Amino acid sequence: MRVTLRGAVLAIVGVLMMPASTLTHHGAASFDNTKEVTVKGTVTEWLWANPHCFLKVEAKDDTGTVRNWNLEFGNPTDITSRGFSRRTFKVGEEITVTVTPVKSGAPVGRARVVTLANGQKL
Repeated sequence: MRVTLRGAVLAIVGVLMMPASTLTHHGAASFDNTKEVTVKGTVTEWLWANPHCFLKVEAKDDTGTVRNWNLEFGNPTDITSRGFSRRTFKVGEEITVTVTPVKSGAPVGRARVVTLANGQKL
């Protein structure tokens, strides 16, 4: 019994001594939070799922080249309170999205503001 109690106490102390950074979600490390990009294009897919929802948009860049953007949103519970639903986007719909891009320059980002074809902002 003494060995079990000692082990439990050591385990608890070990967890309490862990840096807070080991317990946090580091999903934002790849995003360049100093930049915003506006993507105007056509919805190709809307994935409503945990832990994050994703929107795929086909858009032309400044050179006229078509790029397929993958845009990350929060989880369904969080974004529902901001006006999103599983039926918010329809394939073929034209939208504009303000995005925090990834640092690598790939067509990937975190959605900030979405403007639907009817002018509604989410």
